This record gives sequence, structure tokens and C-alpha cells, in this order.
Amino acid sequence: MGIILKPIDVVDDISKEDFYEKYLKPRRPVVIKNMAKKWPAYQKWTMEYMKEVVGDVEVPLYDSAKADPSAPINASAAKMKFGDYIDLIQKEPTDLRIFLFDPIKYAPKLLEDYISPKELMGGFLDKYPNMFFGGKGSVTFLHFDIDMAHIFHTHFNGRKHVLLFDYKWRERLYQIPYATYALEDYDIENPDFTQFPALDGVEGIECYLEHGDTLFMPTGWWHWMKYLDGSFSISLRAWDKSWAVKAHSLWNLTVQRKFDDLMKFNFKGKYMEWKEKMAIKRAEIALKRGLPR
Repeated sequence: MGIILKPIDVVDDISKEDFYEKYLKPRRPVVIKNMAKKWPAYQKWTMEYMKEVVGDVEVPLYDSAKADPSAPINASAAKMKFGDYIDLIQKEPTDLRIFLFDPIKYAPKLLEDYISPKELMGGFLDKYPNMFFGGKGSVTFLHFDIDMAHIFHTHFNGRKHVLLFDYKWRERLYQIPYATYALEDYDIENPDFTQFPALDGVEGIECYLEHGDTLFMPTGWWHWMKYLDGSFSISLRAWDKSWAVKAHSLWNLTVQRKFDDLMKFNFKGKYMEWKEKMAIKRAEIALKRGLPR
């Protein structure tokens, strides 16, 4: 049977009413083709433009290596001047990525280049957009966002392959306890179902983003991304109206993260070994019980 992937819904444009009824209310992903075509960024945001406005600030880089259990969350693998990194990803494949980069700190003029889709929903965090850059072949590991926000993820200057999974599949995806990411020992593109049987039958959504495409990812959706070209994206985040979701976000960002950091500091590798064993155990139990129903 394998992992069951369905193509994502794709629309050119969408009204507020249709967006709410078909995607926001039921929390279903969708790709909106024309949203970013109305932004100045659609024409302006080339690699050379980003180099020009951001400059040679030193940025942290992340690779595809398995997370060090003793390192703080989101610890970088290396650092490089931004301009040199842009040159690198235009020239050759690399697994190095820029993750959760805040360009406005260095180039506030970028605020003028995009428009939050407030015509579709409210709750946007206008001052805190994140940008992500990756070389051809680089991969963002399977995870969901810790703050549980809705995300409008717009891609530029290349292609990106995305796999999405509803939050209800978290145990079958081998979620690491006290974390928002999955066990890193399997390849979601080509999993070994003998070693990781809980993945067999998991249902997801697949999409390919091109320049200017905007992916709406509802709160809690797991996502895995692979850069098919050296390229970059911006994520505009919006809060869900549900107080339960807000409480979940607060728990993740405070209690869960602090507890996890404390355990990492005190127990390091032993703690990570326990977490990985628990991820496997929970996945096996979920599979036996036929979850999610």
C-alpha cells in the first residue's frame, strides 16, 4: 500500500467565502497561483535583488545531518555571508539552507514588496515574516510548526517539492516526544516499510511549487520540503481563532520547549535515545489500533 499521496487542490484565485468554507474551516491545504502576482515581489525578488538589499550580513546555515541531541534546538551547522550563500546556491547543489531568516532586520524595504492576504482572513503577524533559502537538493525535515499558526508559504526563483500530512497522523509519522518533528531515521520520499511499518498506509498530500505559487498550510499540518532548484520562500503567519489552538501554541513554546531543553542539558544522548524508542513504540501502538480513525 505504501504512503498514499493525493494531489493538492490548486486554484488561480479564490474568494473569502470559498476560502473559508473549503480550506480554512475544514483546515485543508491549497495552492493559490495568482496571489503573489499582485505583489511587487513577484517581479522584484530575484537572487541578485536579495543580495543587493540584504547585503553581506553573516547568516546561520543548516544541513541535512541528524540533530545533535546535546545541541539547542535550531542550532546551525555553519555560517556564511549572505551574498556568498546566494552565489553558492545559484552555482551548484548543496544541502545547506537558511532557516527562519528575518530579512526585514537588514532590509526593511522588503516590507513594501508583499501583501498579507487579509482579504482572505485576519490574524496576521505582519512584523514577523520568515524567509527560507535552500540549494538544489536540500531538504527541510518532516515537522509541524511549533507555534501552530496558519501559514501562507510563497515560493520564488525555482521549484519546491512538498509533502503534507494532517496533524492526526503524528503518531504514525513517528513523532519525537516533546518535539514537533519526526524520527529522522527514515526517508519520507522512499521509506523502508519493513523497518518503519507504521508509515504504511499513512495518507498525505503532495504538491510542487513554482515561482509565485502560494501554499496555504493550516495549523498543525506536518510538512516536508525539498528544493528542486536553488530558490527561496517567504512564510506569512496568521493565528487561528480557536482558543484551544492558541493554548496548544503557548504550551509548545513555553512548557514543552523548556522541559525538553532541560532534559537535553542534563541527559543528552540518553534522553534522545529514550525519545526515539518512544516514537517507535507509539507508532507501533497507533498502527495496531488502526489510528487515526
